[in-house]
Amino acid sequence: MRVLIAEDQPLLRDGLTRMLTAYGFEVVAAVAEGTELTEALLTHRPDVSVIDVRLPPTFTDEGLRAVLAARAESPALPVLILSQYVEQLYARELLSGRTGAVGYLLKDRIGDVQQFIDAVRRVAAGHTVMDPEVVSQLLHHRGSLDGLTPREREVLRLMAEGRSNAAIADALTITEKSVSNLINALFAKLGLPPSTTDHRRVLAVLAYLNQ
Repeated sequence: MRVLIAEDQPLLRDGLTRMLTAYGFEVVAAVAEGTELTEALLTHRPDVSVIDVRLPPTFTDEGLRAVLAARAESPALPVLILSQYVEQLYARELLSGRTGAVGYLLKDRIGDVQQFIDAVRRVAAGHTVMDPEVVSQLLHHRGSLDGLTPREREVLRLMAEGRSNAAIADALTITEKSVSNLINALFAKLGLPPSTTDHRRVLAVLAYLNQ
C-alpha cells in the first residue's frame, strides 16, 4: 500500500516513515512544506496520505489547503489529517466534499501505534475516521441535538467516529438490530436520510454537526 507523508518536524517525519514501513506500507514521498505537497499528491496519487495541517512557510493551514487543491483535480484521494489541536474550521473544510475517504486525528494518537496504523488502513480502504475528541467537540458545538436520548447520542458519537453497526453494538453491549433502530430514530430526528454506505453516513452526520 502506497503512502505519502507531509510533516515538517524531521524526527516525526522519520518516525512516521519507519513506522509505516515496518507495517508493510511503501512510503512514496515524505515532504516537509506545503509548497511541495499538492504536486507530490498529484504526481504519486498514493493509496493514502498522512498530512499535518500546519506546514511551512506560515505554519497555519498549508497542509489542508494543499490537500483541497489536490482533491479539486483528484477528488478520490484518501487523506488522513493530523493536527495538534481540535480545529473545527479545518474539520468542516475537510468534510465539505462528498468524495474521497477522509480522516482527522490528533497527533497524540500516534503514540498508540496500533490505533494509528488501523486509522491509516481504514482511510486507505475508503472509510471515514474521526478522532473521538474532535467528534466530542463537534457534538458539543452543535446545539440542536436536545431531542436525542442519551443512548442515541452515544450511537451518534460512535457512528461519527466511523464505527460500523457491529462495532457500535459491541461497544454498547447491545444487538445490531437495536443499533439499527437507534440509528433510524436519530436520523429521523436530525432530518437526515438513511444510507447503506457507512462512509456517506458518517460524512452526512458530521456535516450536519459541523454546520
